[in-house]
Amino acid sequence: MPTPESAALAAELRTVMGRLARRVKHEDQLPVGQVAVLGALDRDGAMTTSDLAADQRVRPQSMARAVGLLLDQGHITRRAHPTDKRKTLVELTATGRAALEAERGRRAGWLAQAIEGELSPEERESLAHTVAFLNRLAAR
Repeated sequence: MPTPESAALAAELRTVMGRLARRVKHEDQLPVGQVAVLGALDRDGAMTTSDLAADQRVRPQSMARAVGLLLDQGHITRRAHPTDKRKTLVELTATGRAALEAERGRRAGWLAQAIEGELSPEERESLAHTVAFLNRLAAR
């Protein structure tokens, strides 16, 4: 059973990480849901709309709308499923990959500026150690 200190630290860490994630996402120019779909396709490759819905934990109808918007924007394309001709796969286009990289660049750029503008060299060094600790926790 965790100590009260560890439990309090965990609650504070969860809150701060959520606030930071929301602030970084504020830099996005595409809606967060669309960025998430592009990210899933980049990470996992071509998927059916149903698989994307399951991956993102949304209803298939909601995913169908997001896929339709991304298709209209040229960020994804459809192709026949290689083993089941009743299904279609959606995958990133070069335009979609470029849009995703631009979103990631805006997020990382904002965060890098915030780190340099708010933290002293010693604090940045401490943050680097903290990132290593967070990676260990995430890998658990």
